[in-house]
Amino acid sequence: MEQEIEMGQTQYTPLETPIEGLRATPLAPLPFGRNVQARSFLLERPQGNLIVYNAPGLTTAASAIRTAGGATRLLINHGHEAMFGPQDVDAPVFVHERDRDETTQSLRIEGTFIERQRLDGDFEVIPTPGHTPGTTVFLWDSGTHRFLFTGDMLSTQNGEWEVVVLSSSDRAAYLKSLALIRELDFDVLVPWVAVEGEPYIDVVSPPQMRERIDAIIARVKAGGNR
Repeated sequence: MEQEIEMGQTQYTPLETPIEGLRATPLAPLPFGRNVQARSFLLERPQGNLIVYNAPGLTTAASAIRTAGGATRLLINHGHEAMFGPQDVDAPVFVHERDRDETTQSLRIEGTFIERQRLDGDFEVIPTPGHTPGTTVFLWDSGTHRFLFTGDMLSTQNGEWEVVVLSSSDRAAYLKSLALIRELDFDVLVPWVAVEGEPYIDVVSPPQMRERIDAIIARVKAGGNR
C-alpha cells in the first residue's frame, strides 16, 4: 500500500516497483463498477523514461516521477484513458491516430502513430484495433523482462485473463488483434486496470500465455464479451 509522506508543505506519494525497472503509480477507481482500478506506469530506461497509460496516479505521484527523472513521452493505449483528463506530469502525449479525436476532448496531443514501429530498439508500438479503433499495445524489452502493456483490451480478474468487447467494439478486428498478441514474445502482462486488491501484473510462460489467449479467442468467437 502506498504511503503519503509529508515533505515540508508538499505531499509525496512514492511509486511502487513490482519488478525492477517498472514503476507503478497509486491506483484510482474507474468511474464505473466492478471495483476496477487504473494505474499508470513509469518505465525506467537509459534512453529516457516513458509513461504508459493516463490515470490520476500520475498527479498523485508527480513529485516521485520528477525525482525519478521524469519522462520523455506519455503513451496512451486507447481513447478511453482521456476520461481522467490532463495530469500533473510534464510529458508530451501520444496516441494512435484513430483514437485521436476522442483523446483530444480532454488531452493535448503532441503526436500520433499509425503503424507498428520501434522506439530506441527496446520499445515497440503495436496497433491492436478492436476494443477501440486505435487501441495499441506496447512491448518493452527491459533486458530482464519483456513487458506487454495492453490497456483494458486484455486484463486480469480473479487470476484469469479477460477482454472487454463493447457494443462499439469491432469483434472481427478484436479477434485478429488477439491472434497477433498470441504470437508476441512477452513474459509480463501489464494492463491499465485491475480489480482492487488483486495483482496488477501477471508473469507468465509462453505456454501459459498461449493457453489463456486461446481460451479468450474461443469465448469471443462464441459471442462472449469477456
